[in-house]
Amino acid sequence: MADRFDLIALGRTGVDLYPEQIGVPLPAVRTFAKFLGGSATNVAVAAARYGRRTAIVTRTGADPFGEYVHQALREFTVDDRWVTPVPDYPTPVTFCEVFPPDHFPIWFYRWPKAPDLEIRTEELDLDAIRAAHVVWTTGTGLSAEPSRSATLAALAARGRTGHTVHDLDHRPVFWSAPAEATRWARAALAHATVAVGNAEEVEVAVGTRDPDAAADALLELGVSLAVVKQGPRGVLGRTASESVVLPPVPVDVVNGLGAGDAFGGALCHGLLAGWPLERVLRFANAAGAIVAGRLACSAAMPYESEVDAVLAGTPATTVAGTVPAGTSEPERAR
Repeated sequence: MADRFDLIALGRTGVDLYPEQIGVPLPAVRTFAKFLGGSATNVAVAAARYGRRTAIVTRTGADPFGEYVHQALREFTVDDRWVTPVPDYPTPVTFCEVFPPDHFPIWFYRWPKAPDLEIRTEELDLDAIRAAHVVWTTGTGLSAEPSRSATLAALAARGRTGHTVHDLDHRPVFWSAPAEATRWARAALAHATVAVGNAEEVEVAVGTRDPDAAADALLELGVSLAVVKQGPRGVLGRTASESVVLPPVPVDVVNGLGAGDAFGGALCHGLLAGWPLERVLRFANAAGAIVAGRLACSAAMPYESEVDAVLAGTPATTVAGTVPAGTSEPERAR
């Protein structure tokens, strides 16, 4: 198909307003920088930085911030044909506090309801979803209807073909009960070929934080590749025949919030390239480290030459500390 995408991601989008004063509590912050945000959106941007043809399926408010989302996506060369407005709800805005190296409280303003939870099954282009080389879905997309049904429909349409990635992406503030998050995570994993999550997220899905036990449990649920991010212990990737454990990449951390999305976009790039598992994870680790050394998420996503430079031993920033991948951050919803 001439119109075939390398990656289609479904899930959150919105506007990140990040403080320009580092290490300052939010009430005392004077100025903010505005960025495109949302985990699925960031993954699509990250993959586009490597020259991949990407698209996002999401929704915004019918407001100026919604217009900004379209503008930013086009600037990042992410196809926005499936980004549609919801008149009743505002485009989400997210604030955070930045206390390096490992404390980044985050506040989601997604009420009365986020438009990206209004993705509807009947609006999905299932032919394009089936044809895409990679489809990326998220746990947040399962937290409410009609997005939950749409996410599961997209996953089911894949029939476990190509690379169908489910990012466990567990945000407790979006769920009424942990058992509901577990139920729907397992429903999504029944259709996925790749599962990605940190210690807290895999525990929600399979009942254990132990990386080896969690990876085995994810494989037993039918995925071909389980990726467990272990914070200061690095990352574990496991298939039925191979297990790779890599340490974190040293970096002077500025903001750890975008590291996981950078990891995800780089993971997709490596899978599309057909690299061996160890090379895929090394590349993704380095991409995450680069973004952890920058303030933004979407705008901070690296190009392949930058990742290659880190892998070759040229640091993206002054080395001091490690990437806090998988760190659980305080969250608030408004």
